[in-house]
Amino acid sequence: MKTLMSAAALAALSVAAVPALSHAQDTGVYGTLGYAGSRAEGADTGAVQGRLGARLTPHFGVEGELSGGVKDDNIDQAGVRSNIEQTHQAAVYGVGFLPVTPNIDLIGRVGYGNSQFKQTLAGVENKFDADSVNYGVGAQYKVDDKNGVRLDYTRQQYRDNDAADANVVSVGYARKF
Repeated sequence: MKTLMSAAALAALSVAAVPALSHAQDTGVYGTLGYAGSRAEGADTGAVQGRLGARLTPHFGVEGELSGGVKDDNIDQAGVRSNIEQTHQAAVYGVGFLPVTPNIDLIGRVGYGNSQFKQTLAGVENKFDADSVNYGVGAQYKVDDKNGVRLDYTRQQYRDNDAADANVVSVGYARKF
């Protein structure tokens, strides 16, 4: 009887291990490089954005994000025109992955970031930074085992009242290493 139970337990473990092994290729290190457009209180800015992440399980990972501003915008506040630019941004996220098909993953992210801005008013530059709680959703399409395209929407809720919350849409090339 003990032999039969041991054999049944071993069979159950091997059946359970097959799906786990088939998903093992869904883990690893990845990176993205793309463009992020941000909108906050009428200001449309843009940045080149890079991410480096580790997919720890088929459904969970972590990633770091850095971006540098490449597009500024002019805004009018109380009849005064100024120029605003996001000079750089850094954030870290917990990432959830939901595989829909072998080539498509839905993505959810929650994290914390810091952005630095430069505002020019009447020729005078003022730099300030703001911390934010970030969350968003996205999707990734894998062209092959290593390459893909990723599209994200992220909401940045700034903790500092001087910075307006931002809606960020990004698109980029994704690469699994």
